[in-house]
Amino acid sequence: MWIELSNTWIIIANIVGIPMVHIILSWGCTQLQATRFEKPLPINPKKPHPIYEKIFLIRSWKHLLPDAAPWMNGFPKGSLESTDPDYLREFILETRRGELAHWLQWILISAFIIWNPYPANLVILFYAALANLPCILNLRYTRLRLIRLLMACHPS
Repeated sequence: MWIELSNTWIIIANIVGIPMVHIILSWGCTQLQATRFEKPLPINPKKPHPIYEKIFLIRSWKHLLPDAAPWMNGFPKGSLESTDPDYLREFILETRRGELAHWLQWILISAFIIWNPYPANLVILFYAALANLPCILNLRYTRLRLIRLLMACHPS
């Protein structure tokens, strides 16, 4: 513990701070210009690595993840609504935006260890990983699948 706080302030900082990190970073990322997330698509898109399905069993749990983007007037990523190339490009872009939000949340929530004593600091690190890693994996897996779909349906 690098910052000394009373137990009361530690509890308040965690109970108020962690949800605020999720909300503020999610909202902030939805406010970023879409051009920040544009990248050229690969010429030969690769298939999602087998690790997503064989090790992480992503297909068995990805439907359980919440999609908070619509709560903040963001792009809903819960299901594929169209195979129109513009829609697929926007969906791909939004997976990048969502991934950035989750990486930032993981990092900032992990920083809460500076006022949490042992073993609470380990709980914070575990929570930060558990709350964000599944979302990051799902967004990457979805993006790879969307890129392949876009290239298959609309090769130009």
